[in-house]
Amino acid sequence: MKTLRQIAWGLAIIPLLLACEKYEAPPIISQTGSFLTDPSNGSSLVLNADDPEELISFSVSPADFGMQGEVTYYLEMDLPGAGFMDAVELGFSKTSVIEVQTEKLNDELIAKGLPLGAASEVEFRVKSTISQPLMPIYGETVSLMVTPYDTFVAFPLMYVPGDYQGWNPGNLNTTLKSVGFNKTFTGFVHILGGSGEFKFTEEPDWVDGKNYGDTGADGKLDAESDATNIKVTKFGTFEVTVDLAAKTYTLSDPKLWGIIGDATDGGWDKETPMNFNKDLNVLTITTDLKAGEMKFRANQSWDFNLGAKEGVLIKDGDNIRVEEAGNYTVTLNFNVPGEVTYTLTKN
Repeated sequence: MKTLRQIAWGLAIIPLLLACEKYEAPPIISQTGSFLTDPSNGSSLVLNADDPEELISFSVSPADFGMQGEVTYYLEMDLPGAGFMDAVELGFSKTSVIEVQTEKLNDELIAKGLPLGAASEVEFRVKSTISQPLMPIYGETVSLMVTPYDTFVAFPLMYVPGDYQGWNPGNLNTTLKSVGFNKTFTGFVHILGGSGEFKFTEEPDWVDGKNYGDTGADGKLDAESDATNIKVTKFGTFEVTVDLAAKTYTLSDPKLWGIIGDATDGGWDKETPMNFNKDLNVLTITTDLKAGEMKFRANQSWDFNLGAKEGVLIKDGDNIRVEEAGNYTVTLNFNVPGEVTYTLTKN
């Protein structure tokens, strides 16, 4: 009986084996992505500050989808090693040349945090699509050395009106900025007096549905007209992040900034607190200084000290020299993303 079952099983699979011999696999369509041909890999590109509207031509090789159709080429850019996870699309074309405005490329490079006036490595790739139901294909990555120029960048803004600045949503200085040109806004808010209450607004005015409070005090933004004002319980300078896509916000611990050093009344032992200029959104103090040195420090702790380096303040930077005794106005400015600056003006 066992032998009969084995024979029957063998006879049953013979038709299947014969069918497999007649089966032909579908042909594999070879596809070739597009890549930059000019500028080519390793080239240098210095952006021209004198003509921000100049169009830069990027030549690309033809993509081959293995079938006929209209092909569109998209030029993407990102930082080295990022894997194009946060790629920026600079432009597109249906021809072999993609034109990109100098100002747009410069703004995107600055938004990526690249240093101004210095050559940095940037990666480019070409995404190709076709007027057929096929997925896009990508060509090989090309690296260029690109030098952006210094310019004012009109970052998207989130306005922060509150009691600390007169509840003025039109104040263009008391804002957060989206340095990535996305839905995330960051910056500093100086709340040194008043009720400690504020809100976020998408417009420099009170527009229904675009003003945000926090009714539950849970870090979530509420856009209802009667949403509760956000309120801090301690005064100081707060680093703030607003994620408009997730409708959330975060506040750092407050820092009370002052000046310290042998040029100040408190010497190196005690900070002289700074005040808030609500119109300019800077910390400021007018005081008598001695000939000597000073720095900026917060919360009576050297963990939070700023010194000078080529006019820009950095953590643990060099002492700032006061050459001559007199009455001075000192300012501390957090308005520019990624940069803290100061002025020291003798009155």
